[in-house]
This record gives sequence, C-alpha cells and structure tokens, in this order.
Amino acid sequence: MFKSFFPNPRLFFISVIIWITMNTLAWFLGGNTWGEYLGFPQGYAEATLPVGVSRFWQASSLWFYIWFVIATALFAGFWRFFSDNKWQRWSIWGSAFILFNIWFGVQVSVAINAWYVPFWDLIQKMLTNGGGDVTELYRETLVFLYIAMVYVTLAILNIFFTSHYVFRWRTAMNEYYVEHWEKLRNVEGASQRVQEDTMRFASIVEDLGVEFVKAIMTLIAFLPLLFQLSKHVPVIPIIGEIEHSLVWAAVSWSIFGTVLLVVVGIKLPGLQFNNQKVEAAYRKELVYGEDHADRAEPLTLKELFGQVRKNYFRLYFHYAYFNMTATWYGQLDILYNFVVLFPAIAAGKLTLGLLQQILGVFNRVRDSFQYLITSWKTIIELLSIHKRLKAFESILDK
Repeated sequence: MFKSFFPNPRLFFISVIIWITMNTLAWFLGGNTWGEYLGFPQGYAEATLPVGVSRFWQASSLWFYIWFVIATALFAGFWRFFSDNKWQRWSIWGSAFILFNIWFGVQVSVAINAWYVPFWDLIQKMLTNGGGDVTELYRETLVFLYIAMVYVTLAILNIFFTSHYVFRWRTAMNEYYVEHWEKLRNVEGASQRVQEDTMRFASIVEDLGVEFVKAIMTLIAFLPLLFQLSKHVPVIPIIGEIEHSLVWAAVSWSIFGTVLLVVVGIKLPGLQFNNQKVEAAYRKELVYGEDHADRAEPLTLKELFGQVRKNYFRLYFHYAYFNMTATWYGQLDILYNFVVLFPAIAAGKLTLGLLQQILGVFNRVRDSFQYLITSWKTIIELLSIHKRLKAFESILDK
C-alpha cells in the first residue's frame, strides 16, 4: 500500500515527522526573522498584517514561501540520493504542494476571521447611530471578496492536483500488485482488491491525511488567538470564572464527543470488513456461474446471500444508534457555541464584531479537536479496506 509509492515508508514517514519538527522549531525560535539577512525590512516578522488580501504578499509571508521551498528541496534531495523509487517526485513534491495548500487555506481562514471585526463593528455602528456611508460597507465587502477569490482559485487548483496525486498512488499500487499477480490471483476477491480497494484506499488516506494536517495547522494558527480572546469571556456556564475559559470549553467538549463516538462506533470497522468478505464470496460464485454450469446453484447462492443479508442487518442496527448519537451531538454542538458566550453577552462585554470573531475562532479550534468525530465514518471504511489489503499482502510477506 505504501512502499509502492513512498521510498522506504517506515523511514520516510519518520524522517517527515523529524524534518517538519526541526523546521517548525527553527521557525518559531527565530527563523521567521532570518529573512533580514536576505534584505527583508527590519522587524518585518513582528509587523501587524493588514486586514485584506495584501497580507499574502507581505514580507513575513514571502519569507515563509522561500523557507518552505528550500526545506522541501533539501528533503527531496536527501531521498533522491538514498532511494530510487520512481514515484518519489509525486510522493514528496506532490505531498509538499498539498501541504502548502492546506497551510495557505488556514491562513485565508485567519484573514477572514480578522475581517470579521471591522465589518461587523461597522454594521453595529451604523445600526446604533441611525445610519452611515454605504460606500464603507461596499469597501469592506470587496475586502472579503478579494480574499475569497484567492482562496477559491487555489482550492480549485488543489482539487485538480490532488485528483492526479491520488491516481498516481493508485497506479503505483496497481503496478505492484499486478507484478505479483501469480501469487495473489487465488486470494478471495483478488480482482476487487486490485481494481477497487487500491483506488478507495489512496483516496481515503489522502482525504483523511489532508483533514488531519489541516486540523493541526488550524490549531497552530487559531489556538493562540483563542487564548487572547478568552480574556473577553472570563465566565462560562456551570464552571464559572476560569482562566483561558474558551480554550478549556473547546477542549473538554471535543474530548467528550470524541470518546463518546469512538465507544459507540467501536464495532463498525469489523462489521465493514466482514461485509466485504461476504459480498466478495457471493460475487465470486456468481462470476463462476457465468462460465461453469455446475456453479452458482440456487441453494449455494441462497446460503451465500443469507450471509450477506445477516451482515447488512447487523450493520443497520449498529449504525442506527451510532447515527443517533452523532446527530444528537451535532445538534447540541450548534447550541454549545452560543451557550458558552451567554454570560459575556449578558454582561455586555462583547461588540458584534468581537462576538463574530470569537465564534469564528472558537468554531475553528473546536472543529480541529473534533477531527475524529467528523472523520469517524471515513476512518471505519479505511480500517476495513486496510484490513483487506493487509491480508492480501500477507501472501507476499510469506
């Protein structure tokens, strides 16, 4: 699954973690100011970014782009020297490009969140004072539009590139399995695993990986903001006054939901795996029946389909209470955002712009901590596919 596309997967992913950690530490321990040695303005790293699309080509942003390209080139050069995997240009440079797009998407979210304050405060001012200059509203709307145009354009390009990335990964797996087809052809559902499971595995891993990295980057970008904004909400319901109230409220609620859904959905991966097994057995008998008159007899098909029906009914039952729990948590989650802010709103500590900004930051941080909640159904499907492909590859390991 991995060694067909990535060079020496175990060492590769360890090196990725080490390299990202080293670069992150270097950046936050002063590396963000090293651009001054290349001619960037003095103190550019501490300068406040403007509210608007121009923040994306400020000196601090340009220096990060340069840093990212250099770090990627050094990493790719290292693996180019130690490995001859033919797909590593896609697996390294392609992964880096997707990673950069995730980071940029998070920065767009930060820019939009910063825009909330002046826009909504302007609306509140006009509503309070009985009106104002309408051109100011148009001007602020254009600020949002320019940011959104940059984001949408890059997002479409990223979807196009990611589609090619996933298909390259599928191609690598397909070539690997076809090369060893003589050893694999007698495995139950071999054709499905090569044709369908490789496609789904690459696509799901990419989707989950992107969302996981996005969740981490969102926390890095928004968690400091939530610490700062917590001073405006010193009191939360039930708990009362607590330091860093919004951070504790987001973390505790997310942990509760994650543990709840993991416990409720613990049986689903195994049932999904069994479902593919019984479906493959039924499909295989039907295929044999096309070429052999003594196969696919009614009694045999009835027995095999009975296994399919039994497993599906078990899935329906377990998904019923899982979906019920997930849906109720989702509904309570909507209310939770506002309930946490009720004491601060009642005390008159928030303006409309500040309220919108806090809701935006709080939602981002909470959603990042709820990664497992939002992705659990997809993770269940991935675990099922992984078990099938792992059993498939065990033939080669032997």
